[in-house]
Amino acid sequence: MAFRARKKWYPNLAVVAHVGNQGNGEFVVEREVKSNDNISVGEHDDRAGGPSFRNRKGRGSYRGRGYSDGRPRERPRGGHMGGFGGPGPRSRFEDTDVDVSMNDGNSQDGSSQRRFNPYGRPNRRGDGRFDRDRRGDRGGLDRGRGGGGGGGGGGGYRGGERRGGRGDGGGGRNKGWFKMTVPHGKRYDKKWLLTALQNLCPVPFTAVQYHTDGHRAHFYVDDFSAANALHKSSHKITDNEGYKVFVHMNSCAPPSFVAELKPEDMEHLKQCMAKRFDGSQQALDLNNIRTDPDLVSQNIEVILNRKTCMDAVVKIIEENIPELVGLNLSNNRIYKLDDVADLVSKAPHLKTLNLSSNELKQERELDRLKGLKLVELWLDRNPLCDTYKDEASYISAIRQRFPRLIKLDGQDLPPSIGFDVETPTAIPTCKGSCFGSDEIKSIILRFLQQYYSIYDSGDRQLLLDAYHEGASFSLSTPYSNQNPSRSSLGEYHKDSRNLKRLKDPSTRFRLLKHTRLNVVAFLNELPKTQHDTASFNVDVNTYTNTLLTFTVSGVFKEVDGKSRESTMAFSRVFITVPAGNSGLCIVNDGLFLRTATTEEIRRAFVAPAPTPSSSPVPTLSAPHQEMLSAFSVTSGMNMEWSQKCLQDNEWDFNRAGQIFTQLKTDGKIPDVAFIK
Repeated sequence: MAFRARKKWYPNLAVVAHVGNQGNGEFVVEREVKSNDNISVGEHDDRAGGPSFRNRKGRGSYRGRGYSDGRPRERPRGGHMGGFGGPGPRSRFEDTDVDVSMNDGNSQDGSSQRRFNPYGRPNRRGDGRFDRDRRGDRGGLDRGRGGGGGGGGGGGYRGGERRGGRGDGGGGRNKGWFKMTVPHGKRYDKKWLLTALQNLCPVPFTAVQYHTDGHRAHFYVDDFSAANALHKSSHKITDNEGYKVFVHMNSCAPPSFVAELKPEDMEHLKQCMAKRFDGSQQALDLNNIRTDPDLVSQNIEVILNRKTCMDAVVKIIEENIPELVGLNLSNNRIYKLDDVADLVSKAPHLKTLNLSSNELKQERELDRLKGLKLVELWLDRNPLCDTYKDEASYISAIRQRFPRLIKLDGQDLPPSIGFDVETPTAIPTCKGSCFGSDEIKSIILRFLQQYYSIYDSGDRQLLLDAYHEGASFSLSTPYSNQNPSRSSLGEYHKDSRNLKRLKDPSTRFRLLKHTRLNVVAFLNELPKTQHDTASFNVDVNTYTNTLLTFTVSGVFKEVDGKSRESTMAFSRVFITVPAGNSGLCIVNDGLFLRTATTEEIRRAFVAPAPTPSSSPVPTLSAPHQEMLSAFSVTSGMNMEWSQKCLQDNEWDFNRAGQIFTQLKTDGKIPDVAFIK
């Protein structure tokens, strides 16, 4: 009969087991009890190691529980419960949580070892040759994930020279941020813990934002290789109380950095930058500044992918060296350029910028620096270099943003083809209307005067005579993400037939108005308008004996509705056929509306357009009527505009003639004034 031994606590004792291989397949376990005076009676600590030991004959030392391992399993009846005796009859099969060091019988470093299996059965986790073949000998995390070998990453066009990869074979896997957590890390001195981790970790790392939360200590690293190496160091460090140090690893978003540098830290940073400044070249070298000995000795963390640190650097540049010409920001783990963009205004003379060996992943980040007139730029060893299929596309994309560039990644670029305009050049003024012949001009101007006189009146029903029986009409507005209710064109968006926005054939067909009755009915539903006929510009596209196509553009404003008094611009294409005596009949009408430019608004409705009426010339005295007829013949203007000119000059015929001649020479009299 097996008796359950009562478990007794010996807080001042520790048991050390030595396993020796006799060479004939048998193993000898020797144990010795050592005094451990570091643990006080009654103190509770659930870290690994420490005073709580269980031993099994032939099975080696017990792997101590960590704070997260949970409660130990209840041992089945008949099993051995402690002390220094041998195993119970079923313990060989059921005690599955014991690790045994089997290298040389003397390993006591707490490192993870393969479990001793007395029956020689293959490990179910797949360690045999068959399993290695099936896995393709992938090797796990310590060989790097993502495939591709160690030739400098995958996918880039430069074979590892200007690429974002760094020989990790992971295709960017070892990029990003990781949060490292040390359970019960609050007990440890920060300097001792980080020094112990760095001594054990084969990859150099920088602990960012070291802090404690409850009993845990946390810090961030921005490199997968360093984070993985730190994670593997778990259980390999023993503190002065005999406990193992756990290190957990979790991927995370970049930590937020909000704390600004203290004034004394700013002064140290300023002195550090002064040492790195070359006055003869007006160049500042901030390569890998976070490891600068002057800053590290003062325990100052200057990591330029933090907003506060970059803002501090830009502020020092603005206040002390605004004439800076060259700046080296390489090897600073910079993954975005939002904060670097302040250099556009703070260092306007910057010509040379080195951003190599950073973490820039998208070329659109460079758009934030387009205001800089760079002639030399380094981007090699950034992930974005892997996104181009060849060198030509890489150079083209960068040059689109920096057209003055003559060197990229230290290599001379071929001369660019373009226009380097240093001084402002006046853009030629827009040409006036183009009619082709005086005959066509007369026909079109007469048509437009009649059409818009009715269109701007209260009733557009009279436009039925202007349209062909089978006429078509469509309206369109520019595509915009803006809420239509906030736009001056909001009334027109629901009827817009913009083919770039509408893909549904049925909707396209529904918004196309057929037959003159439907066209005029739709025009009647549109807001009432007033067009500035003086702004009209006409271009004839096609003219034959049976077809006349022309485009009219100008500005108008609504006289009622939500956008009252808002000036808008239009472009309208009329396709017409001859009708009656020198008349036109519309077979297709396409109206495009947009918001007017600032210049169009400034020039709109400067001279009031004559109000159309059935009797445009009011009753005048006989002398004025005679003078009006003579002035109309002499100037070539119609009676309406001739009367306006005479009235503006107080019916002084000679002065009105001089003003008319001057305005006509300057091209300021609209074509509609000559329609009779």
